[in-house]
Amino acid sequence: MRVREENRNMVLLATVTLLTALVALVVSALEPQGSTAQTAKANVVADQGPVRVIGVPFVPNTNPRAHQ
Repeated sequence: MRVREENRNMVLLATVTLLTALVALVVSALEPQGSTAQTAKANVVADQGPVRVIGVPFVPNTNPRAHQ
């Protein structure tokens, strides 16, 4: 079976995508489950309130040629 030259990039993309997904699936299956202490610590970090930013707000330079 030969792949036509017009389709080689798509076949390569599909092959790389499938192999990457397979590697991710195997790694996630072999990864040990987190303990309850790690889960509780992650929840504490996620439960923190909003952060107050002190200082001048960022204003993007939309006209770089205009000097102040």
